[in-house]
Amino acid sequence: MALREIRTLGDEVLRKKSKMVDKFDDKLKMLIEDMVETMYNANGVGLAAPQIGILKRIAVVDIGEGVIKMINPEIIEYEGKNKDTEGCLSIPNTRGVVERPDRVVVKALNDNGEEFVVEGRGFLARALCHEIDHLDGILFIDKAEK
Repeated sequence: MALREIRTLGDEVLRKKSKMVDKFDDKLKMLIEDMVETMYNANGVGLAAPQIGILKRIAVVDIGEGVIKMINPEIIEYEGKNKDTEGCLSIPNTRGVVERPDRVVVKALNDNGEEFVVEGRGFLARALCHEIDHLDGILFIDKAEK
């Protein structure tokens, strides 16, 4: 495992749409482990592949309940509204109030290519949405109240 450089605001990779993952191999597993290690090292609760310069639809989240590793994640259900403050490892020292769904259901693949579903409420829903936005080149500052 290795720490990866976290790209910051101004790096064009953060604004690009990521490609679907279709190859599930040891290289992918290593990348995901690097992402997890990088996220923990930076004291983050989530990290998407574009944040380390890789345009693949991969994200990891851990709000303190164990890491969720998602490949090709897709929000399939959402409800409610919740406004709260967010930050981002790619935009250091910046916070903003963002409205997100209070509950989301995400369908994704694990690192073996097996489908799973995760439901998140409150902070977990927020973290899932935040990381999935990264995969489409969307940053929290795009949605933050002005």
